[in-house]
Amino acid sequence: MQPFQPQRNPELLAPAGHWEALRAAAASGADAVYFGVDAFNARMRAANFRRRELPAIVDWLHRRGLRAYLTLNVLIFTDELEEAGELVLEASHAGVDALIVQDIGLARLAGMLAPELAVHASTQMSITSAAGVAQAAALGCRMVVLARELSLQDLERIQQQLLARDLVVPLEVFVHGALCVAYSGQCLTSEALGQRSANRGECAQACRLPYQLVVDGVERDLGDRRYLLSPQDLAAWDVLPKLRELGIASLKIEGRLKDASYVAAVTQAYRQGLDRLAQGAVPEPMDAERRRDLELSFSRGLSTGWFEGVNHRQLVHARWSKKRGPELGVLQRIEPSGWWLLDTDASLKPGDGVVFEAAGGSPLTAPLEVGGRVMAVQQRGEGRLAVRLGPGRIAGEGLPPGSPCWLTSDPERERRWSRLAGSEPPERRRPLHLLVQGRRQQVLTVRTVGQPGGDLEVCSTIALVPAEGAGLDAPRLQAQLGRLGGSGWSLDTLTVELADGPLFLPVAELNRIRRRLVALLDARTGDHATDRSVGNPAEPLTPLQALMRLQPPQPEGCGDDAAPQDPHLVVLVRSLEQLRALRHAPVHAVMADLEQPRELREAVAIGQGCWPGGLWLAGPRIVRPDEAWSLEPLLRARPDGYLVRNADQLERLTPEAPCIGDFSLNVSNPLSLGWFLERWGLHRVTASHDLDLQQLLGLLVGSPPGSVEITVHQHMPLFHMEHCLFCAFLSDGHDHTDCGRPCEQHTVLLRDRSGAEHPLRADLGCRNTLFNARAQSAAEALPQLLAGGARHFRIELLDEDATATRRRVVAYREALAGRLSGRQLWQQERLESRLGVTRGSLRARA
Repeated sequence: MQPFQPQRNPELLAPAGHWEALRAAAASGADAVYFGVDAFNARMRAANFRRRELPAIVDWLHRRGLRAYLTLNVLIFTDELEEAGELVLEASHAGVDALIVQDIGLARLAGMLAPELAVHASTQMSITSAAGVAQAAALGCRMVVLARELSLQDLERIQQQLLARDLVVPLEVFVHGALCVAYSGQCLTSEALGQRSANRGECAQACRLPYQLVVDGVERDLGDRRYLLSPQDLAAWDVLPKLRELGIASLKIEGRLKDASYVAAVTQAYRQGLDRLAQGAVPEPMDAERRRDLELSFSRGLSTGWFEGVNHRQLVHARWSKKRGPELGVLQRIEPSGWWLLDTDASLKPGDGVVFEAAGGSPLTAPLEVGGRVMAVQQRGEGRLAVRLGPGRIAGEGLPPGSPCWLTSDPERERRWSRLAGSEPPERRRPLHLLVQGRRQQVLTVRTVGQPGGDLEVCSTIALVPAEGAGLDAPRLQAQLGRLGGSGWSLDTLTVELADGPLFLPVAELNRIRRRLVALLDARTGDHATDRSVGNPAEPLTPLQALMRLQPPQPEGCGDDAAPQDPHLVVLVRSLEQLRALRHAPVHAVMADLEQPRELREAVAIGQGCWPGGLWLAGPRIVRPDEAWSLEPLLRARPDGYLVRNADQLERLTPEAPCIGDFSLNVSNPLSLGWFLERWGLHRVTASHDLDLQQLLGLLVGSPPGSVEITVHQHMPLFHMEHCLFCAFLSDGHDHTDCGRPCEQHTVLLRDRSGAEHPLRADLGCRNTLFNARAQSAAEALPQLLAGGARHFRIELLDEDATATRRRVVAYREALAGRLSGRQLWQQERLESRLGVTRGSLRARA
C-alpha cells in the first residue's frame, strides 16, 4: 500500500499523573508526555501537577528531548472561559508543545489567544470519521486523537478519505491501557448515577461494576460473568507494524492514574517494538514473557480491542473488572498440611503474589477473594504445583475447587521497573530534519520536516548566484547548518534540492539562517519564553478581548422561530405509536428517533402538516468511515428538518434541510454554540446535559435569542457503546453478521446493585445505548429558565404507550403555561426532579 505519510516511526506518547511517572516516561523511551494540571483536565482524580509547575515541567522534558502536551480535555462552562484562557496563555508562555482539548469553544479561544501553540483534538471529541477530522482541522487542530472504537480498516479508510479531501492531518490512536466501554465524550453514566461528570474529569467508572442481565422480564444466568460492561485492556503490540504502515503519527498509552512502574514497563515495551520497526525488523508477536510484563504492570486481561475488527464476546469477558495479572490456573484443593495445590503450567517462586477468586455468588456482588505471598513451592508432577501462602495463615475455606488463580506480583520484575522509573534520564538533543531548496536568482529556503506543531521555514535575505567554485552541496550545507552545539538540537537528516547549480551563498548568510531557525524552534518549544511571539508580531489579546471577538452575534432572529414570545414544546419520540398519539397535539414540533430505516418515510407521512414546527428526523449518534449509507434513508424520507448529532451529519444534512444540533455535540458555552450556528447554520443547538441550572442560565445569557434548546424530560442516555450486549450475551456470534439479531427479538434490561433496571436499546449500526431506569424532569426549573430567555423545551420519550405519551405532553404544556407547578408535575408523573445530569455539576477548577 502506498504510505499515507513518510515511513517514520510514530511518536510514542506516554502518560504522567505526577513527577515519578513523568521521569519514568522519559527514562523508558517516550517521545512525548501528556499530563494535566489542577484545572480543566479529564483525570481530576490523578495527583496532577500544579499550574505554577508548568515552566519547570516543560523545561525538564525539553532538556531531555521530549515534547510536553497539556490536557485541557473537559467541557468548559461559560463562566470559566476567561480562566481557561488564562491557562492557555500560561501554557504558551511555559513552552508547552500542544494542548489536548475536548471543548470546541476552548479550541477556538486557544487559536485566537496563542496561535503558535498547537491544539490537538482529544478523543473526547468522539471523532470517528474523515468528516470529524475535517471539522477538527477547521477548528485549527494540528493532531486528531481518534475514537478507540475504530479498527485498522477504519483507520485506512479515514486516511484514504482525507487524501481524497486533500487534507493532511496527523492522526493519533491509543495503543495500550484501559478501554472505556462507551464512546469518550458520549458517556453520561457517572453524572446520572453518581453525580460525577466524565466530561469534567470525574468518571466514577460505573462500567466496572457488576450488572445482572434481565431478558424479557427474566434474570438470565450468565455463570461467573457479571461485569457486563467492563472491557479487557488494550494491548496493540501485535498491530504496531500496521499502524506504522497506515501513517499513524502518534501512539498513545493510557494511564494518568497509574503508578510510575506501569508507565516504565509499558513505555519501555512499546519503545522496543518501535525501535525494531525503525531498524527494518518486524517486532515478534507478543510472547509469554512480554505479555507477563504487561499484565503484571496493570491489566484486566489484554486484547487488541477494536483494532482487528468487532468481536463483542472477546472484548468483554465479564469475569472480573479490577487489576489482574497473568491467569495461572485453578485451585485443585487445599491440603490439611497447608499446601495449596494448583493446576497450572506456569512457574512460581517464593515472594510472588497470588490471588484466588471464588466462583459463584450473587451476580451483583463482587466474589470472595483470597490472596497472599508464595512462601514455598513444590512441583507435584506435570501441570501441577503446590504452594504455601503467607505471611501467617491464609484462610481459604471459602474457595471451592476450580477457583481461578492469578499472579498479582513479581518482586523481581517490580524492582526492575522501579529502578527504571527512578533513574534520572540524561539530557539529550532533539533531532532535526531539514529540507533545503533553491535555484538561481531566488532565495534559499530551509524548512523543517515533520516538526511537531507544524514545520518552520527560514529564507535567505539575498538570492542564490552562480558559484565560481564548487558551490553549495550536501556536505557544505551539513557543515554549516549542522553547527548546533549548545542549542539542544542536532541535525539528523538533510535533504538538498538545488537547481541550476552550482550555486553560491555567503557563509555568513547560512549562519544567519541557522541562528534564525534555532530561535524559531526555541520559541515554539519554550526554551526561551520571551521569544514565543516570534512569527506572531500582532499585539497579543487578553482572554476577555478574545472572548468578545468570538462571542456569537446577536441577530434579530435565529432559526425558524427564533425567540418566540410563548414557549415552544418539542417532543422526541422513539416509536410510531408515540408519533401517532401526537397527531395534532399541542406541541410545536416532533422529532422522530427511530431504529428502523424502513419506518422513516411512514413517520414523515404520519406527521405531515400536524405541527407548526414540523417533523424532524434524527440520525445515529456515531457515524463510522463506512457508514455514509446510514444517512441515505434520512435524506430519502424528506422530513421538515434533521436533528444532527455528529460531523458527518453536519456535512451531509445541513445543505439539504433545516437542522438542529443535539446534546451529543457537547455545547456548554457560547463559543461552542457560535461555531455550530455560524459555520453550519444550525437553527439552534441542544445544550449539553452536563450543565446544571446556573450554568445553563449562563449559556443563555451569552447566546443569541432562540438558539438554545433545553431537554426538560428524559430517560438519561447513560452509555453509548460500540459494544453490543445483545450479541455478546444472547448469541454465539461475534458481530452483526452472525449474531442472529437478538436485539429484534428480546427486551433487555440491566439491573444494577441498587435494583434499578436500565433499558438497553440497539441502533441501526448495532451500537447500544443504556438508558437510565427512571425518567427525570426539570419541571421545577421552568420558571427560571423562562425568565432566563429559554423558549425551546424538549421532552424525550422512551417506551411510553400512546396514553402515557399524551399525558406527558399535557402535563408539560400545563407547566409551561403556569397552570401546574414543577413539583406537582414530577410528583404526579412519578419522576426524578433533576436538570441535566446532576443538581450541581462538579467544577474542574483550581
